[in-house]
Amino acid sequence: MRLYEMTQTLESFRLVDLYMSSHIVHACRMMRHTALLFVVIQMCLAGFAAENDPDKLEWIQLFNGEDLEGWQVKLAGHRLNDNYGDTFRAENGVLKVVYDQYENFDMRFGHIFFEKKYSHYVLKLEYRFLGEQLPDGPEWAFRNSGIMFHSQSPESVKQDQDFPICIEAQLLGGDGSHERTTHNLCTPATHVVMNGELVTNHCVNSTSETYHGDQWVSVVLVVLGADRVEHWVEGQPVLSYEKPQIGGENVHNFDARVKQDGKLLEEGYISLQSESHPVEFRNIELLDLTGCTDRKASNYKSYFIKSDNSKCEYR
Repeated sequence: MRLYEMTQTLESFRLVDLYMSSHIVHACRMMRHTALLFVVIQMCLAGFAAENDPDKLEWIQLFNGEDLEGWQVKLAGHRLNDNYGDTFRAENGVLKVVYDQYENFDMRFGHIFFEKKYSHYVLKLEYRFLGEQLPDGPEWAFRNSGIMFHSQSPESVKQDQDFPICIEAQLLGGDGSHERTTHNLCTPATHVVMNGELVTNHCVNSTSETYHGDQWVSVVLVVLGADRVEHWVEGQPVLSYEKPQIGGENVHNFDARVKQDGKLLEEGYISLQSESHPVEFRNIELLDLTGCTDRKASNYKSYFIKSDNSKCEYR
């Protein structure tokens, strides 16, 4: 069953028909989640403008469009926040991944981490690929980037570690001729469950269209802790799975204390990738679904799915 239907333009984003599948959690939790998410549907359709309206969606701008405030850079082979070659930069409202100061890629896989971790949320952004891949970049990294989430902290990534232990929403671009889906699933030292079965393949393709050229592509991630994840591309559902967890391979030089096989990934950090092909990101926004559920609090929101009343504020 679909988690939600949505439509998106550059100026507005609506959630429509938001439902939960009965196999995700126990029936009582499902009833509560469905009721809360139905409230999100109604307020998105109606539109609210009241300053302190508990139904007003409070989107968080993760990228301010001017600089990298709130983000930390980690490149393989470099210490934390050594942004070699100015790989990650902010220009004209766009977060860019560029290599104009590189002589060689030299396997410097990079990630730029947002400073805060999240568990239940909706993340949306636009991306596009430009220019040419560095000559010594891996063949598979042609027009390849990703959104890493439920990730280990940037501080716990070792200096020579290539990828963080996390779940990856893989973003790909077409080569002008062949089909190549985007917003796929990849699993660096992780696994997921699909249709009740543990999936140990490193990557699983979505059902998206192929996007050639330098066009902007709009993607959405719906993340509900370890219960369920959905990928959406240009307003269409393309992939879903449950129970993200640590396990498997495809990460090197990690701290063994971090790789706790079988541990469910309930929360984590979000990062964007550098994999040898120039890529740009913009309109990076997050709707946090965790927060104060006490109706007496001034910051109560009716759409919160996960309760954290330590965040409640009272006037």
